[in-house]
Formats: sequence, structure tokens, C-alpha cells
Amino acid sequence: MKRRRECFLIDGYNVIHAWPELSRLAAIELAQARDQLVHLLTEYGAFEQYDVTIVFDALFTIDEAHEECHTANVVVVYTAAGETADSRIERLTYELVRDGREVHVVTSDGAEQSVILGAGAYRLPAMELWRRIQKFREKLKKEYLPSARQRVERNEILTRIDKGVAAQLDKLRRRGEK
Repeated sequence: MKRRRECFLIDGYNVIHAWPELSRLAAIELAQARDQLVHLLTEYGAFEQYDVTIVFDALFTIDEAHEECHTANVVVVYTAAGETADSRIERLTYELVRDGREVHVVTSDGAEQSVILGAGAYRLPAMELWRRIQKFREKLKKEYLPSARQRVERNEILTRIDKGVAAQLDKLRRRGEK
């Protein structure tokens, strides 16, 4: 039987305000901070093979409640007016744990952590996820990017064939130029 992917439920604004780079960006442009968080978690979730749900409170949006599927394994939820990210995360946690899924809730909210632990999920403070993502990005740079940046050298046939054959080919090439 194939093992089910672990689920990560992310308290979006809690994480944005806990991570230094996103917190600075949010002070200037909150929408960009949201987009950057979604981008980082999409990459991380794909690499680690996690299902990721990022929940944002309606308090900071003007849109109606809705969900956006960014990939097959990343969903962004914007709650309805009056619904907090915490309450949506609690409900999702209960549903997923009841369904037999391994759930990790990412938030630094102490009360929220207590509730999700009682539901049978794991807690992960926002800064711990930030450290994991920093390690992931370093690993990506070390292991995957150097091979993509290798110097491209010319691979000319003249370096691999007999000099007589090269001379004949050059003669044919020059005859075609006339």
C-alpha cells in the first residue's frame, strides 16, 4: 500500500509575521509577502512531497471566501468574513486526522498549538519551518544548482576525427561557399 503524503496546514499571516524576510516585505506590500510564502511552500512541499494548505484570515483581504489550487498538492484558503485562520485550521485538522492523515500545523500561536495537539496533529513553530526551508534552499544550491551552471564547452568534431578527413570536409565546405 502506498504511503499517504503528510499534510502541512500553515497559518499564513502568523508565518509571514514570524519570518524576518516576509515580515519586512509585508510591511511594504502584504500581497507580495503572501505570494512569496506560497512560492516558498510550493517548492518545499514539492521537494519533500508534502500536501500543503495555507490558510489566510479574511481580515486582511477584500475577496470573498475561496480556495485556490496552486498545484495538485498546494491549496491556498482565504476564510470567510468573521472566520479566523485558527478556526479553519482546527476544522481541517480534525477532518484530516479522522481520515488517518499525518497532520503538521505550522503556527506560533500557543493556544492554537494546544488545540491541534489535542486533535492528534503535530505542531511546528513558524521559525522551525523557516529553519527547515533555509536548509532546504542551501541543499538545493549545493546539490542541484551547480550541475545546472556547469560551463558549456564547445564540442567540435574536428577535435575527434582524423586530420585527412577534416581536410576533405573543409574542402567540401569551401566548395559549397562558391
